[in-house]
Amino acid sequence: AELGKGSFKYAWVLDKLKAERERGITIDIALWKFETPKYYVTVIDAPGHRDFIKNMIM
Repeated sequence: AELGKGSFKYAWVLDKLKAERERGITIDIALWKFETPKYYVTVIDAPGHRDFIKNMIM
């Protein structure tokens, strides 16, 4: 992973846009839901860059 991009290896799983994968940033919010025998889990990948904060506000 690039310097400062260590956590991107996990965010990449939810990044669907080509630009997100190429740039290594989240542009649009993504949700992934799954269940275990004991829990309901929702993983949320939200933009952190100030230019894309508007994409998570509805």
